[in-house]
Amino acid sequence: STQTIRDAIAKPSLLCISCILGGIHHQMKRISLNLSLAVLFSCIFAVESTMPLLPTSHAAFICPTKHPAISHARAEQRRRMQAGLAFGAGPGGAMPFLMQSVAVNDGTVEVKRTFVPSTRKDESGGDDDEDDKPTTETYSIATRVFRPMSMSSRQAAAVLVLHGGPSVPSDYLYPLVDFVPYRCMIFYDQLGCGRSSQPKDINAYSIDAAIDDLEAVIKKLGLRRFHIYGQSYGGILAFEYLKRVAERKGKDDGSAADDDEGCLSVIFSSTPTSVELVEASAEALLDKLKDEDDDEETLGDRFRLAHQCRLEPMPQPLVDAYAHAGTVWRGTAAIPNYEAKPPSDSASRMPSAMIMRGEYDFVDHACVEGWKSCFNHKFVREKVVEGCAHHGLLENGRSYG
Repeated sequence: STQTIRDAIAKPSLLCISCILGGIHHQMKRISLNLSLAVLFSCIFAVESTMPLLPTSHAAFICPTKHPAISHARAEQRRRMQAGLAFGAGPGGAMPFLMQSVAVNDGTVEVKRTFVPSTRKDESGGDDDEDDKPTTETYSIATRVFRPMSMSSRQAAAVLVLHGGPSVPSDYLYPLVDFVPYRCMIFYDQLGCGRSSQPKDINAYSIDAAIDDLEAVIKKLGLRRFHIYGQSYGGILAFEYLKRVAERKGKDDGSAADDDEGCLSVIFSSTPTSVELVEASAEALLDKLKDEDDDEETLGDRFRLAHQCRLEPMPQPLVDAYAHAGTVWRGTAAIPNYEAKPPSDSASRMPSAMIMRGEYDFVDHACVEGWKSCFNHKFVREKVVEGCAHHGLLENGRSYG
């Protein structure tokens, strides 16, 4: 009864707990969950004589929100939210309390890249056929899965998170775990940054190769039903992956298609349809800042505070991401000619999409409006996060989540 539960919280004896569990067991049997608590009860009665009362701190397992440590952590989370800070990896990659309390599995996925080494001709100095002979190398992709036990949930499908850059690792997106509760959240550092291998040869990198890696991660983890979240360049990677899958299913005449399997929906966060468009937008914003103040030394910081992340100091997750960023294949210079194109007419239907961007984002409306014509359906909507720039998750995590 309600009074019994209140008594248990006030004076949580083990015998009282056994009565509560017995009542829960009775209710479970009514819905055909054949669970036996006989062994548990015998253990409870065995220790009852020597330990008549639970320590006060253990009452938190009955009413966890009353635990001092959890109350303190939640108060700290509220303080950080109000201050515009977000939970993420701290110095040395350590997770804060709330994220530490979430089950997490770290792993690796082996991937292969086949490419013609860029240094071969320089070293040979000739036009030998050997110069064009490709090589195949094996690399390691680092994965991090939060709430792995929920990966196969049909009520709350997992979210596969793709970071931006290219080559700015997942550190700055880990706060999604706190703001998107209950779901399994899957992160991985794309090749060239973070905890993954970092090939030195520029020819080892391409969007197509990154899609191959993404498919290898999905296969290794056994993902069958999931959503995709792509931030900045991560949205480009997500779109090209979904287009590849849709065109592949189209060639199979739909025989292998299953609307209840694979990617169920996709979110692009601050993802432009074209590098040319986003560079033009950024250039215009820089010119405006120069008109206000022509101090070149402060221009970069002023642009960041106005259009990238409107917090000072920079949130720790973003600091960590930049500290672990790659250097070989990074930024728009790595994909200067990218422009999103719709799939072929024979492609199967792509998942529904939501396009997010910040109110002050340098990825403006002109940069994202083209996504509606890139999908082969009309289920694409745009959402502007008020008061935020390029990193809405870090600027207003609660609203963003």
